[in-house]
This record gives sequence, structure tokens and C-alpha cells, in this order.
Amino acid sequence: MRSPRNHRAYWAFLGHRISGLALGLFLPAHLYVLGLALEESRRLEQFLKFAELGAVKFGEWGLVILLSVHMCFGLRLLALELLPWSSSRDARLSWITWGAVLSAVVGVVLAVRVMR
Repeated sequence: MRSPRNHRAYWAFLGHRISGLALGLFLPAHLYVLGLALEESRRLEQFLKFAELGAVKFGEWGLVILLSVHMCFGLRLLALELLPWSSSRDARLSWITWGAVLSAVVGVVLAVRVMR
């Protein structure tokens, strides 16, 4: 018998949850930087210089990938819950593949734009 954890739907669920948690951890840092922009322009300038480092750029790329994964798999869940479905499981599972492909395309486009 096939393990439920070795199924595409489980990996889509896990990708959605992990990306959501990572984005939730990022949000306080983002709000802090926005606060710097409003209150302390000198510290914001220092942060913007820090943001030009390669590791930070790579982190931004990862953040966009996480956001894309979370959005695609979240839309899949909304479709599963709100749309009427026939008994065909293949149609529902294909959303996983399309979500992963769209997230990869977003990552490639961002990488190409950053490398220019």
C-alpha cells in the first residue's frame, strides 16, 4: 500500500504550509524595514546598502519563490473547496504540477531580471 506521505497532494500541502510559515516569519522584518523608512532615513540607507549583498539578493529570490508556491497551492486549495468536481482525481492533482511549474517560471524570470 502506498503511504499517504508519498503522494503529490501531501507534498503540495506541505509546500503550502512551510511557505506560509516562512512568509509569516518574514513579515515582522518587512514591517520593521517599512518603519525605518518612515522614521529613520539614515538607518534605512544602511539597510539598503546591506540589501545589495549577494546573499540578501538570493534570499529575496527565495522569498519570491515561497510567495509563488504559497499562492499557487493556496489557489489549488480554494479550487478544491469551492468548485464542483467530478470524480476525476487526475484533474485535481494536475493543479499541483501547474502550481509547481508556475512557481519555477516566476523564479527563473526573477533570476534573469536580477542578473541583468
